[in-house]
Amino acid sequence: MCGIAGIVSLDGSAVPHLEERLAVMAARIAHRGPDGEGRWIDPSGTAGFVHRRLAIIDLSETGAQPMAGADGCQLVHNGEIYNYPELREELSGCWPFRSRSDTETILAAHDAWQDAAPLHFRGMWAYAHWNPAKRRLFASRDRFGIKPFYYARIGRHFYFASEIKAILPFLPQIDVNPASLAEYLTFQFTLSGDTLVQGVRQLPVAHNLIVENGDVREERYWDVQYTIDRGHKANWFHERLVGLTEESVALHLRADTEVGSYLSGGIDSSLIALLAARQQPRRLQAFHGAFRAPPGFDESAFARAAASAGQIDLHELSITAEDFRTHIFDVIRHLDEPIAGPGSFPQYMMAKLAASKVKVVLGGQGGDEIFGGYARYIIAYFEQCIKAAIDGTYKNGNFVVTIESIVPQLPMLHEYKPLLKTFWAEGLFDELDARYFRLINRSVDMQEEIEWGEFPSAEVFASFSSAFHGRNVGKEAYFDKMTHFDFKHLLPALLHVEDRMSMAHGLESRVPLLDHPLVEFAATAPADVKFSGGRSKQMLKQAFGNMLPAEITGRRDKMGFPVPLAAWFHTELRELVGDLFGSAGAGELPYLNRTAVRRAFEDGQPFSRKSWGLLSLEIWRRQMQDEARHRFIR
Repeated sequence: MCGIAGIVSLDGSAVPHLEERLAVMAARIAHRGPDGEGRWIDPSGTAGFVHRRLAIIDLSETGAQPMAGADGCQLVHNGEIYNYPELREELSGCWPFRSRSDTETILAAHDAWQDAAPLHFRGMWAYAHWNPAKRRLFASRDRFGIKPFYYARIGRHFYFASEIKAILPFLPQIDVNPASLAEYLTFQFTLSGDTLVQGVRQLPVAHNLIVENGDVREERYWDVQYTIDRGHKANWFHERLVGLTEESVALHLRADTEVGSYLSGGIDSSLIALLAARQQPRRLQAFHGAFRAPPGFDESAFARAAASAGQIDLHELSITAEDFRTHIFDVIRHLDEPIAGPGSFPQYMMAKLAASKVKVVLGGQGGDEIFGGYARYIIAYFEQCIKAAIDGTYKNGNFVVTIESIVPQLPMLHEYKPLLKTFWAEGLFDELDARYFRLINRSVDMQEEIEWGEFPSAEVFASFSSAFHGRNVGKEAYFDKMTHFDFKHLLPALLHVEDRMSMAHGLESRVPLLDHPLVEFAATAPADVKFSGGRSKQMLKQAFGNMLPAEITGRRDKMGFPVPLAAWFHTELRELVGDLFGSAGAGELPYLNRTAVRRAFEDGQPFSRKSWGLLSLEIWRRQMQDEARHRFIR
């Protein structure tokens, strides 16, 4: 894993001060690659790449980038191609390999399969491939958006980079994209490829990008298909899931450096850590962050249970309000733009701890979206059970819903009573897309803080509805539609956090549950296998029940990575909030009501994400004001 950036002329003329521009970009992503820097400039001066290296596979200089191919092409790559040994064997007859790196297999694959090369990869990647003979740039981003790729057309030049901050100095001005901001305020992520910075776009997941003859175009190369397999029983799905998961973990352990693991105490991270501990010869190093105070946020007992079951060395970190005060500005700066929930803060702290011990960690990201782990799925199922009992209609797509089945799951909703109250305040039994929109809409309780007349709210819902009724889901169960939407739109936001918080410390984060054969298989499992009776992650629990500790599979209180922000904002962090929203110049964005914002922090619910969204937006706004003073002028 590394950091990449580059510039390509769109009209064939030399890029002025190209070497200086590349140096600026390299400095802004230096944290991503502490092991070295490389640059390449086309002799014509029309294209240039820069690479910051985090050496994981082939630690020698032959694995350094930018990498030149035997065919004269140039490549910069961020990520890992886990099936590189198999690809190397397949392509060795037609490519003279000069390194042991996975990066060179990308060059060989393009020589053999041209633009179809990404279809042959298993892994995570964002790369740019320059063909000097055709004067053509080909870029690709992995199937799930694990690795980032940002770009912008600025005048006669095309810029790309692993992070937005490497592009900012070259923008004529830094403005907020109002359409993206409306989506952020609604979901705390965006639906399209546009970022919060006007003019900067992120290449969508599972897309290639081609720059040729002054034209820039995106092309989708893969999508997950929800073609339900009704020809097999639950046991077959469980056995197949075990085999695919074990295979993926084995692939993700391929490295020339030590691989550790995150261990939160939930099902996903525990499963990955336990499988990794079984498959590698050395004792696994695992990392856990805990909030010891106030009560109700410490999940370390579950992490210890998993560590004990797998004979894993567990390193624990106590995270405090003072840590938040010290690091929150760095967290937002590394994120590049506000996104997702407050879990980015503890993730940053855990990555810092892990980076002091290893260069690679495994995580359980993707399990909630693939196997149905969010409490909101139970809430939505609860409403459908009530409706089915009233209407006498118990079938929803491939899924049978009954009021009796939900009762044992209701204790899981204990901490979600405020959300239930908001969810059922209006729209009960409305159309499914409207109901799920209300369930994930973070702006429902921000009517006073935001001047919504400034935003195209109807367009946000239209974009959501189109995504919710995705062409690959059909008329299957409500559960499939919910998980499909989260998989396609929420998951990339969480992977954004995963990448930035780990790379802030020069740490590679890998996610074995996001191996495309595993994901494609899981998409074929019927909802009543994955979510039988409204039981979250039922398929995972039954497949791996003999491996996972009972105290983990039997939990009724797992909430992700809860952060005690509301309590802190009332106590230790009260002064920080006052400084941010009470000082002159705070909340200068025209759509913010400063008085209502300050009141929101005083009245915040324990697990509300409103205060986090407003806080991170304000810090980001200030940082963008500072960025506007640092332009590249030559």
